[in-house]
Amino acid sequence: MKPLGLYIHIPFCRSKCLYCDFCSFPHRNSDDFVAYVDALCRDLQTRAEECALYTVDTVYFGGGTPTLLPSALLVKILETVFCSYHIASDAEITLECNPATADRNAFSTLFHAGFRRISIGLQSAHEAELRTLGRLHSFADFERTFYDAREAGFANISADVMFGLPHQSTESYLQTIERLCSLSPEHISAYGLTVEDGTPFEKMGDRLLLPNEEETRKMYFEGIRVLAAHGYEQYEISNFSRRGYRSRHNLKYWNCEEYLGFGPAAYSDFGGKRFGNSRDLKAYTDGRSILAESESPSFEERVNEYVMLRLRLTDGIDRTAFETRFGQNFDQRFGKALARYQTFGLVKQTACGWAFTPQGFYVSNAILSELLDFSQ
Repeated sequence: MKPLGLYIHIPFCRSKCLYCDFCSFPHRNSDDFVAYVDALCRDLQTRAEECALYTVDTVYFGGGTPTLLPSALLVKILETVFCSYHIASDAEITLECNPATADRNAFSTLFHAGFRRISIGLQSAHEAELRTLGRLHSFADFERTFYDAREAGFANISADVMFGLPHQSTESYLQTIERLCSLSPEHISAYGLTVEDGTPFEKMGDRLLLPNEEETRKMYFEGIRVLAAHGYEQYEISNFSRRGYRSRHNLKYWNCEEYLGFGPAAYSDFGGKRFGNSRDLKAYTDGRSILAESESPSFEERVNEYVMLRLRLTDGIDRTAFETRFGQNFDQRFGKALARYQTFGLVKQTACGWAFTPQGFYVSNAILSELLDFSQ
């Protein structure tokens, strides 16, 4: 049977962070939660027949803040997944969580229902930086949530941090990493702040005082150094893990494997098609279709997508795997362009293919844009 990942979107938050452009809505009443979960379960059951020849090996509950839902509703969704799909015995089942939105009793209930991985949004260990982002929690809240998850049985915990924040310094960013590493999570995601269109940060314009380019670059490389010193291996531009704890679900995206997304703004790549939902929460809850876009990518689009996403990984491109998948010689198509970047120390040849250097990762978007244009 073919492997498949499921993404389940829970679009509720206590409040909207100032940098966030994800599909999320302020906290609503319990009736809204029940109606949404009912719609989600119907959707999961409806799509199950198409997946009869697949084994689901990753399930990811993202948001929003999934743990705003009562544990019983999260368990109901997961039980629907187990009843409707063939689930691998070692499936990675992840639940995103914000600090102070779940306690040990809730985590215990979720663990016994089958959740095995928790991803907690820390972002910063400094109260002033958290307030600047519009976050409602403190570092003490994060620590309490982390320990509650551990005591409930979770042996695979991830945490998110951010750099390039307003008024942040390299020193304060490294302090965040040090404080997080002292708790020994299995996985850490470290993202650079991107000011997205339509967010409060974007509307602030020049009033948003961000670190300059040199300071942000220093944060990135110094963060990698400190994480490595604590035993965290970088395996993707923004992701680090202890051995054996890479995010299997996110690797599906970077390896161009199949996945199905459920809920408003969820995207899928399944059966040779890519398709995505609109953000219309009411239509979804009412049981109406919210399919907003659908396409069958061409062969060339699939090649470019694969190169772009695989080069996000430190493993990079495997020549043999590329030829097996696309029937083309990777070096003949991309080697000349990559060799030019190699002279600048931005890419390197590996035993089996090509990969970015740490310096290349930092400017990867520009390189990938030029590389894919050059190969046409």
